[in-house]
Amino acid sequence: MSNGKGGFIGQDGLNAPDQATGVAGTAGDGQVSVAFTAPSDEGASDITGFRAQVAGIGTSGTSSPLVVTGLTNGTSYTANVWAINAFGTSSPSDASPSFIPAVLDIAIFGTKESKDIEKVTFSTLGNSADYGELLHDEQNVSTCGNNVTAIFMGGSANKIDINSMPFATGGTASDFGDLTVGGRFGGGLSNNTRGVMCGGQRVNTLNRIDYITIASAGNANDFGDCATRNDQGGQNSAGSTSTRGVYTSSGAGGSRRTDIEFITIGSTGNGSDFGDLSVARGLSAAVFNTTRMVIGGGDTNSDNKTDVIDYITMGSTGNATDFGDLSVARMDLGSASNATRGLFAGGLIYPPNSNTIDYITIGSTGNATDFGNLTRAQDGVFGASSSNPSQGS
Repeated sequence: MSNGKGGFIGQDGLNAPDQATGVAGTAGDGQVSVAFTAPSDEGASDITGFRAQVAGIGTSGTSSPLVVTGLTNGTSYTANVWAINAFGTSSPSDASPSFIPAVLDIAIFGTKESKDIEKVTFSTLGNSADYGELLHDEQNVSTCGNNVTAIFMGGSANKIDINSMPFATGGTASDFGDLTVGGRFGGGLSNNTRGVMCGGQRVNTLNRIDYITIASAGNANDFGDCATRNDQGGQNSAGSTSTRGVYTSSGAGGSRRTDIEFITIGSTGNGSDFGDLSVARGLSAAVFNTTRMVIGGGDTNSDNKTDVIDYITMGSTGNATDFGDLSVARMDLGSASNATRGLFAGGLIYPPNSNTIDYITIGSTGNATDFGNLTRAQDGVFGASSSNPSQGS
């Protein structure tokens, strides 16, 4: 029953809030992010929460947006929101405009000394566009995630920060937690549940491996150690299946090695030897599908950049095989991949920096092809994908 002010009357006869307004849904892969405006009339007490519901599936929280999962891709839906206080629940909001969940197929990139996050769609050649920002200026951030959330670990000045960002909406990142030891350049990898940062330049150590549980914000835990000292493998120099993570290990103090190592993501422990790259290098980047990891670029010493692209089969062990060449030799580049296409973005040509985005078809071999450009030429690039191939393996 209405109380005459827009809210409903709770069971004890006191005022519930007015309706939420401006409800809109941003569809993702089997989910929707429901944004809304809280009512100005909160009723007889402060609002304690909100509930969003789509076709009988709901979720609750304390602020906009709320993410409703468990939806069917390709089906049209609308969403409603309820406001709640200590005395009752509002009437439902007006329904949102319709939306259709679908598989997100985007890559996002960040660059050195900037908070900005940029987006491209894997299937569409072209330049990147603004999509959001991190909480601080960063560089050489290790990335991982699942098909819902991007995770950004560490960065410049040995930072311990971990940020998260929903792929479906972008926007300003949220604080997730802290690494066990601050650092950068570590290879980031993940399966659907766990994210891992392998090595990197860390405070007082060069071989630390940390892990997080992607669905639960909190501090990282110690996983084990890289088998060799690994301070500049590269922030995107790793790949994964649903069970195995593989990363390159560059050496320490500017030395360059050919080492490739692997871990079992669902357990803990030290890295093991996998094989060797065709060329000793560091600060490379990797793309991957459910079986193959492709490693591109890097530097063979402090001044010599390489355009070499190698590949390995992640389910076995052994040395890398020649795949082709990047469009231009560069190091400290970023990368992202879906099940078929891998992107290599930006990097240091020395001089200058590059804004080039190249792409390859992971399942074949051959040279990289122009995809488009980042909004700015920079090194220290890092990337993540909503279509993380390890989700399907």
